[in-house]
Amino acid sequence: MRPQSDSPRPGAGSGTPARTDYLPPPAERGTTVIPDRVVARIAVQAARAAQFRRAAIPPDRSGPAAPKVSAAVRTESVRLHLAMDLPYPIDIPHACEGIQHDVAERVAQLTGLAVGEVTLTVRRLVTAAGANRGRVQ
Repeated sequence: MRPQSDSPRPGAGSGTPARTDYLPPPAERGTTVIPDRVVARIAVQAARAAQFRRAAIPPDRSGPAAPKVSAAVRTESVRLHLAMDLPYPIDIPHACEGIQHDVAERVAQLTGLAVGEVTLTVRRLVTAAGANRGRVQ
């Protein structure tokens, strides 16, 4: 049974902000776990934005296929593997390095996880005319 106090319960409609002095210290409250698939979804959005910024591929659905991402979260870090299309011609090493950096920075910013490694596989090089056209018969 809880002891009665003169002060109202936090958040009990009093209009005052909830007090936090009744909470245990942060280290004793537990941890926040972000599943691999959630980190992967965040990384897909970050990769799409980086693809647009670094490789001039518009982030719409009519262009190349969306980047594929797998994530492996361990304790407070994550490893990412990206697979994406890049335009041709392009300085591939420079573009890949920039995309890896942008994705790592954005994922770390949004999740609070340290990004240990970002590997990137270029699935195919897409010409400007080939990005939106189908197979020639």
